[in-house]
Amino acid sequence: MEIFFTYHAIQRKTEREDWMIRTPTRAQTRKSAPALEDLMRRKGRWSYRRDQETGLIMVLEPLNWWSNHAGQFLSEIPQAYEICRAVDSPSCKILFDIYHQQITEGNIIPNIDKSWDEIAYFQIGDNPGRKEPTTGEINYKNVFKFIKDKGFKGVLGMEHGNSKYGKEGELAVIEAYRKVDSIK
Repeated sequence: MEIFFTYHAIQRKTEREDWMIRTPTRAQTRKSAPALEDLMRRKGRWSYRRDQETGLIMVLEPLNWWSNHAGQFLSEIPQAYEICRAVDSPSCKILFDIYHQQITEGNIIPNIDKSWDEIAYFQIGDNPGRKEPTTGEINYKNVFKFIKDKGFKGVLGMEHGNSKYGKEGELAVIEAYRKVDSIK
């Protein structure tokens, strides 16, 4: 199966047309949380059944509202997990953005474990600063080991900036990944 994403429920054409991320729009976030969750479940059941027929997976990305996405409805992994369970489709999964979830919830490894069956994709970025691993508080060596030991075969996306500029920054990113990915 391919993973299919949208940004803010609007498909953007890219070189890979099989990728899309869904998050509620700002207008949708004016609704009450229970009403919006119900809407996502009801519309999701129809939408994700259609995607299931095509072999596509759409993911829900909880975003932190503390520092980057004030007012966003979907901000926590348990919330996304419950929506995925209610939709009850293999085409509705979670994009687990480690940076956002460290800010919103912490407890990265236990939250990955509790929501494992609904995770399709991970995004990487350290906190604070959303830079490469080893520049913040997240122990990526332990996180990567846990994900590997669970048998994850999907994508881990590098969604972060560099802590240094130019060639020095690129070399720092390579070195950081070598350091945290040296799992025995």
